[in-house]
Amino acid sequence: AIQTYKQVLKAIATEKLDANISLKPTLMGLKIDKEFCFNNILDMVKEAQQLKNFVRIDIEDATTTDDTIEMYLRIKKEYQNVGTALQAYLRRTVRDINDLTPHRANLRLCKGIYNEKREIAYKDKSTINDNYKYSLEKLLSSGCYVGIATHDEKLVWEGLKLVDKLKLKKDAYEFQMLLGVDQELRNIIINKG
Repeated sequence: AIQTYKQVLKAIATEKLDANISLKPTLMGLKIDKEFCFNNILDMVKEAQQLKNFVRIDIEDATTTDDTIEMYLRIKKEYQNVGTALQAYLRRTVRDINDLTPHRANLRLCKGIYNEKREIAYKDKSTINDNYKYSLEKLLSSGCYVGIATHDEKLVWEGLKLVDKLKLKKDAYEFQMLLGVDQELRNIIINKG
């Protein structure tokens, strides 16, 4: 996996693409050995820095959240070309945001897709959306760079509303969507600048 990602980073540089990579910690060995995983991700961040690129440490199920955030903060002490992600459906997310905002974290905010227990994650869609909006406002208003990752048009609107309200420049955020999911909404966002 590491060699494949290095090839992808080189291809991005060669083709001069506006793209970066996102790594799942379990693919980098988290469930085998945390320090092994850390060193693998650190190696990728160093490689990306040499190629003037960026690495996002993706977020997975709740059993990996503490380790993912810890590894991110360790790497961020030395390298600025790294970010991670948070999931709005987790009950812990606002606390994580409070811990990460002093570091001016670079974060992807998504709703979350893993099947978690109710004591860990909100189950009600409107509560998840409310937590997403609240989390997004906390992040953007604190100066964190945010990848607003959603296909939900209402949340896209909330993101655009916050961008306008906070008078953010285009280099303070981005919208992120999975390729092939709601291409029409993606085009609307792109065409609006």
